[in-house]
Amino acid sequence: MYLEIVSPEATLFAGEVSSVTVPGINGEFQMLQNHAPIVSLLQEGDVKVQGDIQIAEEFQNKFSTSANGETVLAITSGTIEMKDNKVIVLAD
Repeated sequence: MYLEIVSPEATLFAGEVSSVTVPGINGEFQMLQNHAPIVSLLQEGDVKVQGDIQIAEEFQNKFSTSANGETVLAITSGTIEMKDNKVIVLAD
């Protein structure tokens, strides 16, 4: 599936991933290929991405890598939309 992570300053990441886990307002949830369409608000927490991720050099300081190899972006709030195997995260 295709993931875009957009902040007010720039698009932090855009590319193919195998899964995305986000901090929804009712708890953390994960999306995989062919997930049902969804729109949700996000709360403070971590966006966790699995896959062969290449982060642009100017944004590498915003991301970290977890012990199990996930790429992690800490956010304070945001919105997520999943439709037709495309995920858009609008993150603050």
